[in-house]
Amino acid sequence: FQFFWLSLNVWFFWKTFLLYYQGLQYYYLHQMLGLGLCVSRASASVLNLNCCLVLLPMCRVILAFLRGSQKVASKKTRRLLDKSKTFHVTCGVTICIFSVLHVAAHLVNALNFSENYNEEFLAINAANYRGEDPRKLLFATVPGLTGVIMVLVLFLMCTASTYAIRVSNYDIFWYTHNLFFVFYMLLMLHVSGGVLKYQTNLEEHPPGCFNPNKTLQQNLTVPKAFEELFPDYTTEPFPEDLPVPEPFVQSNFMRICSEEPKFQSHFPETWFWISGPLCLYCVERLYRYIRSNKPVTITSVISHPSNVLEVRMVKDDFEARPGQYVILHCPRVSALESHPFTLTMCPTDTKATFGVHLKIVGDWTERFRDLLLLHSNQDTEILPIFQQRRYPKLYVDGPFGSPFEEALNYEVSLCVAGGIGVTPFASVLNTLLDGWKCYKLRRLYFIWVCRDIESFRWFADLLSMLHNKLWQENRPDYINIQLYVSQTDGIQKIIGEKYQALNSRLSIGRPQWKLLFDDIAKCNRRKTIGVFCCGPNRISKILHKLSNSGNSYGTRFEYNKESFS
Repeated sequence: FQFFWLSLNVWFFWKTFLLYYQGLQYYYLHQMLGLGLCVSRASASVLNLNCCLVLLPMCRVILAFLRGSQKVASKKTRRLLDKSKTFHVTCGVTICIFSVLHVAAHLVNALNFSENYNEEFLAINAANYRGEDPRKLLFATVPGLTGVIMVLVLFLMCTASTYAIRVSNYDIFWYTHNLFFVFYMLLMLHVSGGVLKYQTNLEEHPPGCFNPNKTLQQNLTVPKAFEELFPDYTTEPFPEDLPVPEPFVQSNFMRICSEEPKFQSHFPETWFWISGPLCLYCVERLYRYIRSNKPVTITSVISHPSNVLEVRMVKDDFEARPGQYVILHCPRVSALESHPFTLTMCPTDTKATFGVHLKIVGDWTERFRDLLLLHSNQDTEILPIFQQRRYPKLYVDGPFGSPFEEALNYEVSLCVAGGIGVTPFASVLNTLLDGWKCYKLRRLYFIWVCRDIESFRWFADLLSMLHNKLWQENRPDYINIQLYVSQTDGIQKIIGEKYQALNSRLSIGRPQWKLLFDDIAKCNRRKTIGVFCCGPNRISKILHKLSNSGNSYGTRFEYNKESFS
């Protein structure tokens, strides 16, 4: 897919470049502007394509529908949908790069419009006179002024999207990224200026032709070819009905034109490119607003160790699949800001409750925690809704699809979590607790790496209940639990009598990933294993590399990674 997208960009750039370089309708414009015209229009065609595509990966409802429907039956195609965020970023970077090229080319064009002012063809001049200050073209025209503002908006969006700013202050990223609507409105105004024009009467006026009427009317020197063919023709206009001499027609260097060139502005093609995706995105946002307009009912709030908060909720007609995520919006925390969180508990036929776990990192989660808990310093307190406690209004948008929906669709799955990255797998484990026989999954390897022992208490009860249930059903090999703690602080087990089974699966240090993959491949010869990872990039890169490497057992590993779009 990336090759196809890249080829499409190259093809659009080269096709448009040749059109403006060799096209007869742009002959006079090219004579005035040179290569600046070709580069500016070629880069504009690439910008049109990517401004169209960059919105599509953000249509979360459509992606979730495609992933959950039978329309996309192939796992490979569904995994391609999981690359939506990567594709969105790629299109965004491409827009930034070609915007720089487009601006540079138009700066050259503004200079050429001023220096190469042509009194013979006034219609194609953007300048008013020769030597006009090019800055007037940039700041005193609609295309120029909108272009300058668009560059500033794009600069803000681009710089605020860097990893450093997103981690240090997510609010800046969120607010600046929503300037995209301003960018698109300016873009539609930018292309409506009609500065660049093409010739419409190519048959009546072939580019570079000779117009004898105009030559004589302006008292210019008549070419010797005409003097020899028409010795008595000096002052009267060239008779239009006179047949043109054959030797003159056959000349490769001189052609007769019957009228002056006529020029016309292009209809803004950008409108065709962006109107469809922009309308689609706006319709989806409206649908999401209507769907999430009713606040949820918070049933309980649980504060877990290591700054993790669990929120359990109920909402009418809410349905979700294991592995999906939702977007939470609390107006009392922020009027506009919202954040995605993976569902750790999904509603079922027997219970309507669903929940999320939040790691308290950043201003938004800190303010949200302070609103939910009576005292922010309490550590393990459950606050049911029937107590004298009024929770703030909370709106839930979603659910939306993620790669972890596929965890139950493999015969064998390997789930690797790092710290709070366990949340996507919690809903899968909760689903298996309700019943595993209806799914394709027959063996699950669950690897969880944490820095401290206390972090395992987030889902220790869930793991213990699932372990006991499978033992009672005589399927102890259905799930293989491996827990790793990198920092012991003197404590080497999970405190609690009911956690003995988990303590026996607890190891100090980090997993030996190569040995782990080899052991799994040996036990599952000639099978396809789904690899799912949610955690630090360092672990993700190792797992991705090992998944793509071969083994001697004929086992194939398919890699998946959590990525919110």
